[in-house]
Amino acid sequence: MTQDEDGDRAGVVVYWRPGCPYCMKMRLRLRFTRLRYTEVNIWKDHEAAAFVRTVADGNETVPTVTVAGKAMVNPSKRQVLEAVAMYAPHLLPKAGGQAGGRS
Repeated sequence: MTQDEDGDRAGVVVYWRPGCPYCMKMRLRLRFTRLRYTEVNIWKDHEAAAFVRTVADGNETVPTVTVAGKAMVNPSKRQVLEAVAMYAPHLLPKAGGQAGGRS
């Protein structure tokens, strides 16, 4: 499930911007995991853009993802899920049923 703009930033947050192909790829891949996360458009949220610059050497490199406050710049889906397992395992989808696949 995703939320836009006003989600729980203590969980998993995907900072993105419109037109970014890497952001589209990350957001699509995460949707198939059933992981709950928040999406923040850095072009609409100036504080979010400033945060991304602090963790991306002054650049607005997206996607930037935080897991329990730990930032990763342009991570893979695997890196995001590993970070969730390590820092916020309670956010992982419950077992049972296929996530994103066809039955």
